[in-house]
Amino acid sequence: MKFREAQLEDIAQIQVVRHLVKENTLSDPALVPDKDVAYYITEKGKGWVCATDGKIVGFSIVDLQEHSIWALFVDPEYDRRGIGKELHRLMMDWYFAQTKEKVCLGTAPKTRAEEFYKRQGWTPVGFYANGEAKFEMNFEDWRK
Repeated sequence: MKFREAQLEDIAQIQVVRHLVKENTLSDPALVPDKDVAYYITEKGKGWVCATDGKIVGFSIVDLQEHSIWALFVDPEYDRRGIGKELHRLMMDWYFAQTKEKVCLGTAPKTRAEEFYKRQGWTPVGFYANGEAKFEMNFEDWRK
C-alpha cells in the first residue's frame, strides 16, 4: 500500500470509494460533484489517498479554510488494515503544521466512524442541526 497526496487525476477513483461505503452514505451522489473534490484538494485544503495495485482504496481530505475534516473513507474491502488510521495521521499532521486552530468534523452517530474518531482522540461536543455527531480536536490534544 502506498500513501500519497491526492491529485486531480485521482478524483474518479476517490468518488468510487466514496460511493462504496456502508456508513455515512450520500443520499444523493450529485451532492458531491467532481468539481467540489477538486476545489477541496487544490484550494480549500489538501487530500491524501491510499493506493494498492493501481487502485485507490481510501482517501482523506481536510478543509484548512473552514477548519474541518471534509472526508475520510476506506473501501469496505480494505477495512481494518490501518488505512483509515494512517490517512487520518497524515491529514492531521499536515493540518496542524499549517495552523494551531482547532478542527471539527461531523459523522453519523452510533457508527463505526464515530467510534474511530473517539479512539483517535477527538472530543464529542454535541450535534449539528442535521443530526450528525460533532467532534473537535485541538493542537495540544493531537500532539499527545
